[in-house]
Amino acid sequence: MTTTVTPLKPLPSGPAKRTWGSVGPLGVGVAGLWLSIIVLLPLAAITSEAFDDGWSGFWTAVTDENAIDTLKVTVLVSLIVALINVVMGTLIAWVLVRDEFPGKRFVNSLIDLPFALPTIVASLVLLSLYGPNSPIDIELNATRPALVIALAFVTLPFVVRQVQPVLIEIDKEVEEAAASLGATNWVIWWKIIFPALAPAVLSGAGLAFTRAIGEFGSVVLIGGNIPGDTQVASQYIQQQIEIDAPVDAAAISVVLLLIAFVVLLVLRVVGRRTSKREEQNR
Repeated sequence: MTTTVTPLKPLPSGPAKRTWGSVGPLGVGVAGLWLSIIVLLPLAAITSEAFDDGWSGFWTAVTDENAIDTLKVTVLVSLIVALINVVMGTLIAWVLVRDEFPGKRFVNSLIDLPFALPTIVASLVLLSLYGPNSPIDIELNATRPALVIALAFVTLPFVVRQVQPVLIEIDKEVEEAAASLGATNWVIWWKIIFPALAPAVLSGAGLAFTRAIGEFGSVVLIGGNIPGDTQVASQYIQQQIEIDAPVDAAAISVVLLLIAFVVLLVLRVVGRRTSKREEQNR
């Protein structure tokens, strides 16, 4: 029996057609227009207003003693909150992924509550709990620990939700193999688990920090708004608007934008390098 093989037809020659993906050029244009309206135009407007009095006016606004004190408080408290979230957020993500316990689904849903709850409500709840009439006899109103608690509440989900999916994807067989070879729990964590989690942890920390430096609602009642002590940048900006100094308010806003941009850029670069190093070591 003879088998007949049909030759394949050659592919048509000529320039390859450019593909735009599933949405097409119209979708790309609409997305770009929407981002411009929502993000780029407001950023351009606030930057333009910050320099209404020229560079000297901008510099005077951001180097004012009260402005510097406010920025110091904001950055310091936000760093503390980010560090707390790195530890506690990673721990909570680990428990939700690796452990089984009654009410796990409820706790998992509870993590997203700060995203859904209006931040002013969080401030009111914290004031009721830690204010002058505290039912647990712990008064933290108008103190920096109160700022830390309020900001930790609204930023907790960032680290948890960044770390969770990475933990789910980690191959447990590698950990079991390391344990069978005599590796301790600390060595397994530091050499195997943490390198895989590092980019997600850094990303969550960056998001928590940038959210904290611009937060207003959660600290407006519990913080006290004491200049040089508990006044954060968002409250200082509101104060400048109330005293009819919009240029000063815009200048501090631009400084916050620059801080957030630099932090996210640095963390993204570090995260990429960490991911590449981890892939090379596999």
